[in-house]
Amino acid sequence: MTVIKRNGTEVPFDITKITEAVRKANETVEDNNRMTPTQILRIAERVQLSCMKMGRAPSVEEIQDLVEYQIMANGAYEVAKNYVTYRYTRSLARESNTTDEKILSLIECCNEEAKQENSNKNPVVNSTQRDYMAGEVSRDLTERVLLPPDIVKAHREGIIHFHDMDYYAQHMHNCDLVNLEDMLQNGTVITGTLIERPHSFSTACNIATQIIAQVASNQYGGQSISLTHLAPFVEVSRQKIRKEVEAELAEIGANPGEEKISHIVETRLRSEIRRGVQTIQYQVVTLLTTNGQAPFITVFMYLGEARSEREKADLALIIEETLEQRYQGVKNESGAWVTPAFPKLIYVLEEDNVDEGTPYWYLTKLAAKCTARRMVPDYISEKKMLELKIDKNGEGHCYTCMGCRSFLTPYVDPATNQPKYYGRFNQGVVTLNLPDIALSSGGDMEKFWKIFDERLELCHRALMCRHNRLKGTVSDVAPILWQYGALARLKKGETIDKLLYGGYSTISLGYAGLYECVKYMTGRSHTDPEATPFALDIMEKMNAACRGWKAQHNIDFSLYGTPIESTTYRFAKCLQHRFGIIKGITDKGYITNSYHVHVTEQIDAFTKLAFEAQFQHLSPGGAISYVEVPDMQDNLDAVLAVMRFIYDHIIYAELNTKSDYCQVCGWDGEIEIAEDNGKLIWKCPKCGNTDQSKMNVARRTCGYIGTQYWNQGRTQEIRDRVLHL
Repeated sequence: MTVIKRNGTEVPFDITKITEAVRKANETVEDNNRMTPTQILRIAERVQLSCMKMGRAPSVEEIQDLVEYQIMANGAYEVAKNYVTYRYTRSLARESNTTDEKILSLIECCNEEAKQENSNKNPVVNSTQRDYMAGEVSRDLTERVLLPPDIVKAHREGIIHFHDMDYYAQHMHNCDLVNLEDMLQNGTVITGTLIERPHSFSTACNIATQIIAQVASNQYGGQSISLTHLAPFVEVSRQKIRKEVEAELAEIGANPGEEKISHIVETRLRSEIRRGVQTIQYQVVTLLTTNGQAPFITVFMYLGEARSEREKADLALIIEETLEQRYQGVKNESGAWVTPAFPKLIYVLEEDNVDEGTPYWYLTKLAAKCTARRMVPDYISEKKMLELKIDKNGEGHCYTCMGCRSFLTPYVDPATNQPKYYGRFNQGVVTLNLPDIALSSGGDMEKFWKIFDERLELCHRALMCRHNRLKGTVSDVAPILWQYGALARLKKGETIDKLLYGGYSTISLGYAGLYECVKYMTGRSHTDPEATPFALDIMEKMNAACRGWKAQHNIDFSLYGTPIESTTYRFAKCLQHRFGIIKGITDKGYITNSYHVHVTEQIDAFTKLAFEAQFQHLSPGGAISYVEVPDMQDNLDAVLAVMRFIYDHIIYAELNTKSDYCQVCGWDGEIEIAEDNGKLIWKCPKCGNTDQSKMNVARRTCGYIGTQYWNQGRTQEIRDRVLHL
């Protein structure tokens, strides 16, 4: 069994450290209040047993809490008091300088928390370390200087989560929809170089990848682009290729006829589309941004965005090639085809492709085949979005999320009275820990709602800190975003303030652990018909708060189903620290993402999606649902049935399967989670390989694909999942 120290490093569990600490506290009291050596040993053994039952690596703080409890259980109150005093004194000493220790542990690659902070970042490489080091300095500055003490305290205690604190010191926003159309059609500037309108599809794809990298380096969240914005350049290339073919034929004096000429043109065009799509796929996978990872990019595939039948057919060619290449995968360092984490793909189910016999049904079948093997694309229902995403003109709209799940709210540009989505962004997120509200109330419903109001106001003030940090930001801090078209075309020296108000951008109130909250207050899962109304009341209360804040500030506050990759573990540890181990509530190393059905709950795919659809609608700032499925490559009819159900019932959903590879023995089945000395590890069932650097594990975590570098809480959550099909 191992222990995670305060600086993030992981060390073997040593029971003698517990006995020594208790012995020292024991020696500080009068003889008649002292415990015997046997009692001290029993305390240490009981703490060790409790740690082993956690099924993960405990933190030093958790062990000390257990020691405290066991001393009290022995009736040695004077010893316990002195032990608590010693802990407090040591914590004050540590407060003076923790940043240096954390940075040094990052450099030496022994910070276990950093290794598991982001499943798509490799903490060993210099670029990631540099980002983490800067993040530690930023976080320290934020906590000591930039944020009010009560908000910092609430964040540390896990009452709220102030997201991306490591980027807060800079004037950076969260996520966005890149206006690729504007940048390609009207030109842009990248690192001082003018980039004019491209003259071919392949060049447009190459420029798009450069834009993606630049955008990723100037924000900290996800970004999305639409393939529709590349579609016009297919016709540009078609005409260019036709001229080349006609010139070649004229040079040799040949005239094979229009049909043959068109065939040659389309064959060459297909080849160029293949090269362009490959550029996007390989550039995104291999690019390394300033935050130490590949760009967190989502690619949107929506035939309904095309402005003509010709453009729609060309867009279909791009979508088909994108799906074909993703189905194939990318080669890892040993040359085996594996599943990449990015780009994330989203495919829109619409009238033209959702049923057999529709014009683009072949694309939907290809999407199903790709999902069964590579876990993408995810699916958006045009039908449900048009029904539920209504703007002030009464019109429904279908559009992509920003990254993994963060959605903009419908917006009509007052200057044109036309809807606008590309070029908009999210200012940031603060997440509310719902189980903490429930546990703090002790199950008293009146007290629950009172605490809820207090916590909402705390989040309100924290979100205004995020907003005010962006307010006054000049466009010069990120020219690619604010001056050269990704989000706006402001003048040099102009502030971004006008983009922060009136609904142009959003700011998100996140929430986590609805299941645990409802379970504690009612004794039932929120899927139970008797408990569901209470769960919906909670959702409505948060939405009402957002509406109130929006009216007060003219800022588009929006409720967001938070993905909490590493926060699920942190929240769980904080709840255990504050309230102890409560069966079914705090007895795991994770809490449930947003409104999701608990991962251990037996429920079929269709019932789950239908149930969660009502909570998606109440999460206008973003949400995604999923169903956990086995290997579906030989059962595509079932995949298509789920996709059809998504179209009819829910805005946005995905199918979670597995896609693994062992680099030691070549095993491409499921790599399993095993327990080793109290720690959860990944293990090849064929050869026993446990070296994370010699395997490729791909799992859904929070709406996007992650790799094997998850924290213990998230790994436990993945292990506990049940199948829905």
